[in-house]
Amino acid sequence: MKRVVVTGLGAVTPIGNNVADFWEGLKTGKNGIGMITRFDVSESKYKLAAEVKDFDPLCCMDKLSAKKLDRFTQYALASAAEAMADSELEGKIAPEELGVYFGSGIGGFETFGESYKALEEKGPRRVSPLFIPKMISNIAAGNIAIKYHAQGPCVSMTTACATGTTCIGEAYRAIRHGYTTAAICGGSEAAITNLAVAGFGACMALSPSEDPNAASLPFDKRRGGFVMGEGAGTLILEEYEHAKARGAKIYAEVCGYGSTCDAHHVTAPDETAVASARAIKEAMAELEGVPAEKIYINAHGTGTSLNDKTETNAIRKALGEEDAQKVHISSTKSMTGHMLGAAGAAEAIAAICAMNNSLVPPTINLQEQDEVCDLHYTPNVAEEAELEAVLSTSLGFGGHNACIAFRKFKG
Repeated sequence: MKRVVVTGLGAVTPIGNNVADFWEGLKTGKNGIGMITRFDVSESKYKLAAEVKDFDPLCCMDKLSAKKLDRFTQYALASAAEAMADSELEGKIAPEELGVYFGSGIGGFETFGESYKALEEKGPRRVSPLFIPKMISNIAAGNIAIKYHAQGPCVSMTTACATGTTCIGEAYRAIRHGYTTAAICGGSEAAITNLAVAGFGACMALSPSEDPNAASLPFDKRRGGFVMGEGAGTLILEEYEHAKARGAKIYAEVCGYGSTCDAHHVTAPDETAVASARAIKEAMAELEGVPAEKIYINAHGTGTSLNDKTETNAIRKALGEEDAQKVHISSTKSMTGHMLGAAGAAEAIAAICAMNNSLVPPTINLQEQDEVCDLHYTPNVAEEAELEAVLSTSLGFGGHNACIAFRKFKG
């Protein structure tokens, strides 16, 4: 089995449009949630979201290219550009040895809504020829591959809110088993549209709060649903010997991945947490000997009633009662909202930054911790901690569970 390391990071998030700003926001407890500006919310019950602010697609493409791309692909390309520049991998790997594992939970929902409106108001002849290639959820992966001439595997997986984590995990397996040498992996999302908000609201999944500081409330007994976020996260994974040979800087070693399904319900997690606990346990298989107090878990932590309770049970089952009380846990969705298909990738970056900076980001606005969520969730203020390993967990509609593990790199 080959060793797999992380050599590049890139992020576009509601609290920062690059990794440095994202991490600064996380450690200081910055709240990225505010009133929706993308559409008129006067008739909507749901008025808050965590939008990406001040994003300029011209950071990594020209105006003509930007017009041909849905926002979710623009975010994907921006985060990939940062990660590739950070890794210094471009030009140092054969095209057939570079893969792309990049997904989206929903794809070009903004384009879908605009195109349907054009069809209804102006007829089929006014639907753009770019409609399909802007909308389909694999197109971010395709555009990344085109930009970096990545001729290895190009795979776009959709596992709902677990998408980003699934893509990282499957890229890890591909490199570990020798199917590719390096991979650009992660997820992106841009679904803050009137139709998507109405749809998630109809599922009773969204928080109706109009107070940004009382909306995304993971593990708090006041929680009433998640707040939609958006953005993208990209990690460059690379086979260790290849990275070593070119003198690459290494952020972390990927050391485990678990992927399971509840096979229970289309939206609700299985409260027994049998499958979600197994995903965590599988990801932790190579962490034997790492003390629980030196582990940080970036929880899925959506702020929905069932998710937070189930995830607490999953952590307890996976680690055992004693160690579950010792690990450091937080939900950065309290700051970024739920970035859907991008969440797992952004949260993996958050976990790696936490480990490398010996600082656990907080779960902000955690004022009334729920008795059924009784682990240490790092309330309100970041905590210093010497960390040897970190996990990022994701749970998605359809019962998808994914967990990825990283540990401090030791040559």
